Amino acid sequence: MVAHSTVEEQDTTSAPSSSSSSASSSSSSVSQSHRQHPSKQCVASPIPVPDLLDQQPPLPLLDPVPTHFPPFRCQVDFLIITRTASMLERSGFYWGPLGVEEAHSRLKDVATGTFLIRDSRQKDVFFTLSYRADGGPVSVRIIYKGQRFSLAGSEHSFPCLFLLLEHYINSSKKSLTVPYRKQRPTLQELCRKQVVESCSGDVERVARVPVNPVLKHFLLEFPYSI
Repeated sequence: MVAHSTVEEQDTTSAPSSSSSSASSSSSSVSQSHRQHPSKQCVASPIPVPDLLDQQPPLPLLDPVPTHFPPFRCQVDFLIITRTASMLERSGFYWGPLGVEEAHSRLKDVATGTFLIRDSRQKDVFFTLSYRADGGPVSVRIIYKGQRFSLAGSEHSFPCLFLLLEHYINSSKKSLTVPYRKQRPTLQELCRKQVVESCSGDVERVARVPVNPVLKHFLLEFPYSI
């Protein structure tokens, strides 16, 4: 706008009146030309809108919960452990700072293979698995190393604690069978378990279940059939 204004002022002061009338005539002819030959207008072509039902939202991240864990030196380890703790809180079979004596007392009269997860008393170990073996209750440290979980003394390791539990639940030895819960699961939790089982425990398939965002978030809070 400033450049055009400057040019117009220079033309007005330096050009004679005849030039001004000529410019006016030229402007009039240009205006008539525009009316006779209107410029082409850009018409936006319709853009195909993808089917919203086919769009899958990203896997939601669960909010970390406060833990007893010491400071982490690696951000990845922090995310894995805090996410695991968040899911354990929603699992129903995580008993937090339960001592070994009380854990064994709770498991002594239950069916073989019944298990629970509790906090470890060792500073370098996060969780402990307590379960009812043939000879009575047993506790085994859950080792976290190299961003994988394993039981102390075992060569099998897994990227997720719940995959570790599913492995021993589905093994031929049936070392683990059912979790020892703090309370009975709710109807919503039972329905979630059925949905997860219908997806064969595949988290990606669970994430693609066509439900509203609220229900999908609930499914992904604990996408395991334990």
